[in-house]
Amino acid sequence: MNVLITGGYGFIGSHVADRFHKEGYEVYIIDNLSTGNASRITFKHKGYKLSVQDGKCEEIFRMGKFDVVVHLAAQTSSEVARANPVRDAETNLLGLINMLNLSVKYNVPKFIYASSADVYGEKTNVPIREEETCTPASPYALAKWIGEIYCGKWREMYGLQTIVFRISNAYGPRQSERSGVVSAFLNGALSGKPLHVYGDGSETRDFIYVEDIADAIYRASLSPIAGTYNLSTGMGTSVNELIDAFKELRDMGEVVYNDRRPGDIGQSVLDNASVKRDLDWSPIYGIREGLKRTYEYAVRQQQAETQQAQAAAEVQSAAAPAVRSVFRRLLPYAENLLAFLLTAWLTLGQQYSSYGTIDVKLFYITIMGIMYGNRQSILAVLLSTGLFVYHKTLGGRELVALMYDPDFFFRVAIYLFIGLVVGYTIERKNAQIQQQQQQLQEVEGKYEFLSGIYEEVREVKDELQQRILNMGDSYGKIYSVTKELESLEPEQVFHAAVNVVRSVTQASEVSIYVVNRNRAYLRLVAHAGTNQAVRSLKVEEREDMAMVLQDGKLYVNKQLSPDRPLMCAPLYYRDQIGAVVAIDGLPFDKFSLYHQNLFKITCDLVSSALTKAFAYMEATENQRYVEGTSLLRPEAFREIMRAKKQAMEQYRTPFLLLRGEIPGDLLFETANQIEGMLRETDYTGLDEKQRLLVLLSNTNPEDASRVIERFAERGIILGEVKEAV
Repeated sequence: MNVLITGGYGFIGSHVADRFHKEGYEVYIIDNLSTGNASRITFKHKGYKLSVQDGKCEEIFRMGKFDVVVHLAAQTSSEVARANPVRDAETNLLGLINMLNLSVKYNVPKFIYASSADVYGEKTNVPIREEETCTPASPYALAKWIGEIYCGKWREMYGLQTIVFRISNAYGPRQSERSGVVSAFLNGALSGKPLHVYGDGSETRDFIYVEDIADAIYRASLSPIAGTYNLSTGMGTSVNELIDAFKELRDMGEVVYNDRRPGDIGQSVLDNASVKRDLDWSPIYGIREGLKRTYEYAVRQQQAETQQAQAAAEVQSAAAPAVRSVFRRLLPYAENLLAFLLTAWLTLGQQYSSYGTIDVKLFYITIMGIMYGNRQSILAVLLSTGLFVYHKTLGGRELVALMYDPDFFFRVAIYLFIGLVVGYTIERKNAQIQQQQQQLQEVEGKYEFLSGIYEEVREVKDELQQRILNMGDSYGKIYSVTKELESLEPEQVFHAAVNVVRSVTQASEVSIYVVNRNRAYLRLVAHAGTNQAVRSLKVEEREDMAMVLQDGKLYVNKQLSPDRPLMCAPLYYRDQIGAVVAIDGLPFDKFSLYHQNLFKITCDLVSSALTKAFAYMEATENQRYVEGTSLLRPEAFREIMRAKKQAMEQYRTPFLLLRGEIPGDLLFETANQIEGMLRETDYTGLDEKQRLLVLLSNTNPEDASRVIERFAERGIILGEVKEAV
């Protein structure tokens, strides 16, 4: 059994992971470690540092085959929610939607969502029942409430079994100091700091111990319940009573009362009668016992002092990278200045005369552009221009006269041109290199992620034999589905077959066509799916069907042509192709050689069932048909009607029933007249009053009118039957 816990390195998530691990589950965890800590989990598990809205999560679902998903990942800070509602929505809403969609796509049986008592808002009537109207008072509570609605809609639209727990104030070991009043008071008591109370202390909360929450979530994973439940103790404890309970454990520091914060609720106690009744669960730990266990855990973690010392050392060591970062930013300017001083010395010094007309400043600008790009090359242009002006004025030129000298502007233009060209070229090259490096890092990150998954798949390779042995329930499911084919009525076999093929292959569209006498047409006899199937196919116009009828083999639409089904397979009767099964809407990961073989084997089972049904029909032909005619006796016709009605109820497959009067002395003449007037999928028979019945498969009233006219031309008057037969 596999369980995925989002936010599994968090306070509640780590306890939930512990519980599932103790029950023998394989635990998978998705956590971005924004507030979680991987050290909270000490047993062997599979953990992924990802955000729940990340697209890479699909790879985990593809590999995991989860039996239950527990969604605990959330942005829980009300302050962050108010300051940055976009970030809050990304985690609490987009992340939830991603998990819901993946759970549906990969057939997860159960989805458990952790909501909050905050969704109720301020209520005066306590304890609060689940039916109470929700009036969220903060962005965090609003996001949780909307998340509940999403869970309900996914249950309605996709059949995903979702359970929502509105959790009251959780407390216990591993809770961070800023995550709850119990944790804040505990840390204040251990450090001797004042306890800050927001309000007058009369505010009540329904404090529930974290292990009770983990127990309820585990029980829910095994239970058939669905819907929304309060998860609480059903008892309120005021903040002042909480302080008194702490004082029984150790001396407390000063208590400081502050104004209540915006969005804080005065009274919050949840009614837990529903979850106690439906889940057969009740909280084990009262507030005092839970506080004692939490306090004892905190005392054992008194190594916090050494951890704080290590943290201080890390803060000091963190200053060194900051200094190096500043140094790296200033280094180009320092090197530019040194290069400029060297250029000025060569330009103004005595050695300059030996260089003839060589302008050293051009080399200086070019080198700065090559080394550092645009910024330093432009700075070099400005410094070189200033040096040029200074050098000219030093030689006796007036500054005003210099402004009218074409040589001056030409020289400055050369400096600027070289600086811009070299700088732009280097900047462009650096940008391309940086882009390539970024792409390389993304590819390496994806490769590392997929490599990790590949290694994990290799780890479970040796367990495949045991997994196969444990797949008895899957084989049992296939067996129970194929039991539907055990009918001796071909019509029932056809309609059962679409259900069998759909269940085994997981295709959304399944159609079965029977072959007419001259193999020129295929008539729809059974269909399951949301799209309307074509009722009649001309073989010469359909290459896929022609190939199946000619070769007698499985056809696979490898080109993924939109006008053809993904797969077609023949159904045999006495070494002849009597029908064709077509499937479409197959999930992409099921479009494999394995599922092709699975489809072929399933069609062989259907062929076997049809062979038995037709053999039975032949053996009991005297009991099925009126002697000397092709008219079904009333009892045989009723069996076919029952199959048609079942297909109508289950798959919305239409049919029409027509009835007409036949004089007894014209029975055989009428039977001979109508033979060959109907399709292979239609039926004719008699009712108990010896009236003619005509059953038209996959037929609408417009088509029926043409049939009625055709019969009228032969002197047989038919009318549509509305009542049941």
